[in-house]
Amino acid sequence: MSFNTEILNLNRKPMRCCFFLSLLVVLLATFVLTAQETHKYTNQLIEETSPYLLQHAHNPVDWQPWSDAAFAQAKEENKLVVVSIGYSSCHWCHVMEEETFSQEDVAQVMNENFINIKVDREERPDVDQVYMKAVQLITGKGGWPLNVIVLPDGKPLYGGTYHKKDEWLQLLNSLSKTYAEKPEQAAAFAQRLTTGIQEEQQQAAANTSVQYRPELIETLFNTYQQEWDMKNGGRKGFEKFMLPAHLNLLLDYVSLTQDAKSKTFLEQTLDAIAMRGVYDHVSGGFFRYSVDPLWKIPHFEKMLSDNAQLISVYARAYTLFDKPIYRQRAEETITFLNNQFKTKEGSFIAALDADSDGKEGGYYLYNTNQLETAITTEKELFDAYYTQEPLSRFETDILHLYPTQTDAAFAASYKLSAEQVAQLITQWKSELQQVRSTRSLPRADDKIIVPWNAMMISGLVAAAHSFEQPDYLKQAKALYSVLMQNAYKDGTLMHSYKAHSDTAPAFLDDYVFMSQATLDLYSSTTNTEYLETLNQLITDTQTHFKDANSPFYTFNTGDELITNIITTNDGVQPSANALLAQLLFKLGHLNYNTAYLEQSKAMLLAMHDNLKEQPWSYTQWLALAIQHSYPFYEIAVVGPDAVQRIDDFSRQPVANRLLIGTTVDSELPLFESRFVPEKTYIYVCEGRACKLPVTTVAQALKQLEAVEGFGF
Repeated sequence: MSFNTEILNLNRKPMRCCFFLSLLVVLLATFVLTAQETHKYTNQLIEETSPYLLQHAHNPVDWQPWSDAAFAQAKEENKLVVVSIGYSSCHWCHVMEEETFSQEDVAQVMNENFINIKVDREERPDVDQVYMKAVQLITGKGGWPLNVIVLPDGKPLYGGTYHKKDEWLQLLNSLSKTYAEKPEQAAAFAQRLTTGIQEEQQQAAANTSVQYRPELIETLFNTYQQEWDMKNGGRKGFEKFMLPAHLNLLLDYVSLTQDAKSKTFLEQTLDAIAMRGVYDHVSGGFFRYSVDPLWKIPHFEKMLSDNAQLISVYARAYTLFDKPIYRQRAEETITFLNNQFKTKEGSFIAALDADSDGKEGGYYLYNTNQLETAITTEKELFDAYYTQEPLSRFETDILHLYPTQTDAAFAASYKLSAEQVAQLITQWKSELQQVRSTRSLPRADDKIIVPWNAMMISGLVAAAHSFEQPDYLKQAKALYSVLMQNAYKDGTLMHSYKAHSDTAPAFLDDYVFMSQATLDLYSSTTNTEYLETLNQLITDTQTHFKDANSPFYTFNTGDELITNIITTNDGVQPSANALLAQLLFKLGHLNYNTAYLEQSKAMLLAMHDNLKEQPWSYTQWLALAIQHSYPFYEIAVVGPDAVQRIDDFSRQPVANRLLIGTTVDSELPLFESRFVPEKTYIYVCEGRACKLPVTTVAQALKQLEAVEGFGF
């Protein structure tokens, strides 16, 4: 059997004074002994601040954090390195920690034969991305916990995800034996795998023959639509993810084209997410994803990134569909995050665990007896209002609750007023929350992750406009100030922070999402301090992350890892490269910067073949293609009432536009020579040519309506 085959097969997975002094000594000794009994083992992770790493600090495994020193030790002792990657709210990470890494016989093998490193993927997403590529090359899939075994130089030899104890021990023993007996073959295999990862980062040449027109967008959408689940919403498949990047694309496209099929699919998906089990209908906030195709049973962790993005989505969707449930979900989610995620300083923590009291979803679920006891108000109506979904066919008396229909429909069905239904729901929620108050709260990951907080800024800005709630904008500005104070030091952005933590390196995502949040605040407030910071962030991004061999930007900087990663596809959050290309496009229009416009187009052209073949994976590149294919307008509002006019305009579902303004005379190209004291004008401009100025949003909308192929 070849070495390659061996590796691939492993993936299967005074007296008085003296008296009191003596008593004190005894008490102290007892305390120490008790502490030792409670924590028989302690490893280097005890010095870390990451909740995920601290969860493993008392494993018998001699874990170390990611560091040069760990790899230097591996080289000195000529040992393979276990790199185990996860995050604090990961259910299967907890399972493997308990079943495998807490076991002394496993620890003996790992400590004798390996250097063992634990990584929090939310602190070091660059390490996670590099080794996720390795696992995907080996197995064709990925996930967490992500477990890779690498050479002392960091090159991967094996990669997989969750392993049961026996599987893990077999793997460790086999790899250790193979490395001892066939080190040359191990090195050769690891080099080939590393080369494969590096080759994957090589980008295709730009397709310069492409002409972006509405007809091309329609063709791309025809391919995209093949993945749509027109019955249940979302993408076809057994699990359902919310994927805000996709929803934002559809909001753009439907706003522009009013395409009936796209509009139906978008509304169907938004309704399913808002009404089914992926939303917490008792306490608020969205769960991670659905483990079934009908959006009924979720994976129960709650993450800031998902919730922040969905606030934006539902705020935008409200302007398009005018459905009260969309506003309700967005505002409930803001309230939930302010109650459960917001810190004293005003920033937001990363996540709440899926597990509670030793069971996934334990905090959120009910059984029949609990409901019979807890619900004292109109129990028959309660049973009619809530779907009581069994957790599984094996656990039929463990129930997850979500509504059977909208509140308006329920009121009509039972001849109740809207006020009566609202009072009932408030009482039922109170009774259900009383049950939850007797349980252990899910563990919180209290890291402040900068890009996720930036997403929250953008979500708050969108909600402020869509719902006419200036307090949301006030909160967005306060959050931005907190981030800039704590995460922007000496002109350098940080990725994450918490009390007493080391400075985490910044990545492309940090700069891009903070740039987007800064643009959102500039557009909403006309405060040029935001614009100055935005320009600096973009300049720093180009300085630190630009790839020398392609139009793209690397996720990380430096050469610490086996390769620099370039990510272009969307996942649970949109591609930073795609969002950066969109920012360059918008700043090109704002500043009349042709270099930015050319960079943005070069990035899009280099992505075209991928976009044509797999539009589902590249939705924010498709959003950029739409910006290039349809008329793109700069909406410049100039005058003392500019902020109010911008707020009014923002409630219109208009895509393909840059909305900015000034309340004072300005030398910016879009505002130059257009300021008239005591007058506020709206200029609708395209390609540096502007229509006659108007004074109302309605008049500006009529100018846009007159454009062929531009709808809203």
